[in-house]
Amino acid sequence: MAVTWQGSFCMEVTPLPCLLTVFGALGDLAGRKLFPALFRLHRRKLLHDNSGILGCGRRPMSHDGFRAYVRTLPELVNVPDAEMAPFLRRVYYLAGDYLRDETVRGLAALLDQAGKELGCTDSSRIFYLAVAPDSYLPLVEKLAGAGLLSEPCESVDCSQWRHVVFEKPFGHDLDSAAGLEHGLLRHLSERQIYRIDHYLGKETVQNILMLRFANLIFEPVWNRNYIDSVEITVSETVGVEHRAGYFDRAGLLRDMFQNHMLEMLSLVAMECPVSFEADRIRDEKARLLRSLRPLDPKELFLGQYAAGNGLKGYLEEPGIPPDSRTETFASLKLRIDNARWKDVPFYLRSGKRLNERRSRIVINFKHIPYSIFTGIRETDLSPNRLVLTVQPQEGLSLELIAKKPGPKLCIGPLALDFRYASILEPGESMPEAYERLLLDCMLGDQTLFLRSDTVRLAWNYLQPALKAKEKIKPISYPAGSTPEQVESLLKKRRSAAFLEKS
Repeated sequence: MAVTWQGSFCMEVTPLPCLLTVFGALGDLAGRKLFPALFRLHRRKLLHDNSGILGCGRRPMSHDGFRAYVRTLPELVNVPDAEMAPFLRRVYYLAGDYLRDETVRGLAALLDQAGKELGCTDSSRIFYLAVAPDSYLPLVEKLAGAGLLSEPCESVDCSQWRHVVFEKPFGHDLDSAAGLEHGLLRHLSERQIYRIDHYLGKETVQNILMLRFANLIFEPVWNRNYIDSVEITVSETVGVEHRAGYFDRAGLLRDMFQNHMLEMLSLVAMECPVSFEADRIRDEKARLLRSLRPLDPKELFLGQYAAGNGLKGYLEEPGIPPDSRTETFASLKLRIDNARWKDVPFYLRSGKRLNERRSRIVINFKHIPYSIFTGIRETDLSPNRLVLTVQPQEGLSLELIAKKPGPKLCIGPLALDFRYASILEPGESMPEAYERLLLDCMLGDQTLFLRSDTVRLAWNYLQPALKAKEKIKPISYPAGSTPEQVESLLKKRRSAAFLEKS
């Protein structure tokens, strides 16, 4: 499909100077995502010339040693030296146990040193906690005790802010999330807390609001009168890999549904906010989550992958107990009790070691009410579908019914496909989600970050499922496949088209 981009309202803002500290700087997340994203922001001139990056890890290492380590990261190893050198000059390193007073004092001293060397002594600060969740509160308490989280002014427009970024999971159930929130709010205000969900940084997910509220053709039909069902799918071909310890404690419901799945659901189903401002958007997301009909455990299916297709089973993975009942697949049907969505089913499913890697949102429209075409019933014509692909190739597809050139009457589905990569400049690549999220954190824009009330509402909705799964033994499915029970069940429902090939 030929696409012409006629964009004329393009806005990007370069943040003021700041010092970003990454705790867990030698970890997997920092190496795969954070430092490559920061370099790309630097290369796009979206990282202020006076900004600096401090890595904090447990392994003893000098500044130059850490810079050499960053240079060898898989995403950066092939970058020309001329491009890497200016970026590495703004990188520093501190070794030590994050929870020891001497390490925090050393961090304060290094922040002062880096600020003087980079010319940003009075700059803002970001503390990115890429560490184990049980370290969140103790680390925040240490930083607060050292005065590193205090802002010199209380105004929302304060130019010397202190932001703290938290990776999921934010708690492991409703009580633990509430306890963590209570502890953090003793030292931070809500506007200082950035709970990150990298799915919200993906281009297709960001575009949901523009698609719905900037295009007249969609919003009038975005309701129960025209939409038959909505499906949100996140399927992965990989197993637990290096996350066995965390994943076996969490399970698929906690790992995917409480955050990614319900956040995408909120963007698809929420009402139009009064403005494109962080709290107005998050108000509507919270209102949507409050409208969810209480979860029915009978509408929940759990699975666990077993050996198959040349792949080992979950119980054979390193670090997994041989008697584990942790789910690696979950399928859930839910409903929203409001005027827009009454009686429209939403199908959410996600799993590991499935037959394909795919994340997408499918809007299934209803059949036409009456067919004027001789010999063709309205049910013979495929209903329209809007498919929003989040990965692997971000884009969208609108399926229409059209006539095939030739015979007098030969009609069938026609897909209008679009990929966001097709409108990039030559040599330009799709932005990574962490680029957008890190930049927004520097700009003080919380639109794509979770607010405390939506975190609580998501946990509250899932509590019945978390309780029910303690009594449910997950059904085995061969690795590299889709659970047959789910497939056969949903094929009986006309609206479960996401199980069929596009």
